[in-house]
Amino acid sequence: MIPHHKGMNGYRYYSDEQLHQVLGIRPVPRIVIGYCRVSSAKQKDDLELQIENVKTYLTAQGNPFEIVSDVGSGINYAKKGLQDLIRRIERNEVSKVVVLDKDRLLRFGIELLEYVAALHGTEIEVIDNTEKTEEQELVEDFIQIVTVFSRKLQGKRANQARKMIKELASDD
Repeated sequence: MIPHHKGMNGYRYYSDEQLHQVLGIRPVPRIVIGYCRVSSAKQKDDLELQIENVKTYLTAQGNPFEIVSDVGSGINYAKKGLQDLIRRIERNEVSKVVVLDKDRLLRFGIELLEYVAALHGTEIEVIDNTEKTEEQELVEDFIQIVTVFSRKLQGKRANQARKMIKELASDD
């Protein structure tokens, strides 16, 4: 078999396809995934609209695709759909991830996800490439951070209130 290329040191290098051919491994067909996300359950209508827009775009492309959606903060990395998407990228099952807006995938850390995707030959395509000013991005990031921390603070206060009510009820 002719090597894919030779290095300066004379070593022969073979492509993944050549390796699979020798080992008799059939490559897993790769799929395009449209990823859609909103921050809260109150935005379900926005999520449905986002899904429809991505479906319309992908249908026009003519390739088979799947939609993965999440409801959760762009700062939350523990979303079920996002984690499933990353696992599938690592298993080389995804050829391309299509998102309406870059922030729909992740608010922070998008560069790391892009790097992991590139390592596995997965392209990340953003449909809406409307440029935002630095100030707009900064304000959006600040609002996202404040929202996440205020929810956590409210949750802690709610837990404290429940404990106090329980203690008062048990004292009676």
